Amino acid sequence: EVQLQASGGGLVQTGESLSLSCAASGITFDDYAIGWFRQAPGKGREAVSCISRSDGTTYYADSVKGRFTISRDNAKNTVYLQMNSLKPEDTAVYYCARLFIHYCNIPNVDYWGKGTLVTVSS
Repeated sequence: EVQLQASGGGLVQTGESLSLSCAASGITFDDYAIGWFRQAPGKGREAVSCISRSDGTTYYADSVKGRFTISRDNAKNTVYLQMNSLKPEDTAVYYCARLFIHYCNIPNVDYWGKGTLVTVSS
């Protein structure tokens, strides 16, 4: 059974940092690109950042470039999202997802994990 378990969300103030983790099981982890997506209250889901399966190629949405860093540890079957300088507009449920092809958009997701809530207060 495929599982993608996101963790690390919480409540922080503007300018603070959080680190999210996505632990995978039931898949050959380094066969897949993995992405982080988010859905803010009342809005659609959007891509935040993705990382390729092995060569470390990354994608970032313009809204998070320079503030967020994605990384992966294939030995631990885990992808991380370090989020710095958080803003209230980063408030959302964050989901990690498996991509069947390394283009960081929702149609290329073939498996969604459960989300973790990030709330940034002003």
